[in-house]
Amino acid sequence: MVEGAASLMTSAYGGLAAGTFREDRETNRLDGGCHHYNVYETSDGEHICIGTNEPKFYAVMLDIVGLGDADLPEQTGRKKWPEMRTKLAAIFKTKTREQWTGLMEQKEICYAPVLRMSEAFLHPQNVHRGSLIEVAGVTQPGPAPKFARRPGTPPRDPAHAGEHTAEGLADWGIPEAEIAGLLRSGAARQR
Repeated sequence: MVEGAASLMTSAYGGLAAGTFREDRETNRLDGGCHHYNVYETSDGEHICIGTNEPKFYAVMLDIVGLGDADLPEQTGRKKWPEMRTKLAAIFKTKTREQWTGLMEQKEICYAPVLRMSEAFLHPQNVHRGSLIEVAGVTQPGPAPKFARRPGTPPRDPAHAGEHTAEGLADWGIPEAEIAGLLRSGAARQR
């Protein structure tokens, strides 16, 4: 897991080496520093996230929020990012999360409402993909990764203590006679 997480930092370390990434928090494109890749509160206290790094998506976002190029300086000008975040924060506070979703969802823009865990289970994309499933009344991530030819197997219901003891011990290669002895002695329990 550590190596997997470290590999996600490839771009950041490349930027650090090139002098384009800063180690201070909220000073970079993907860490909350810039106005066009950020999370904003809406008028109902909910949140939305915008990821408009590419100029074409940025232009769509400006159009939706009613700003033109004259209202915001160059997209990549770091010195103005705090001012622009403040300006966009005020705009996003004028509508509810659902209102912003209605305006943005059908456009070509990187946008999503920030959902509560209970809402995420019901989100159409998660439902369609089976990203979240329910097993024995417990909501949990569905099998991943998803492959077209070999879909993952959903987990089975949680076992009760001692429910699969003999089966599990046999899977570990413990001989049947030894399993029987463990069960007789009480060292292992089978339900």
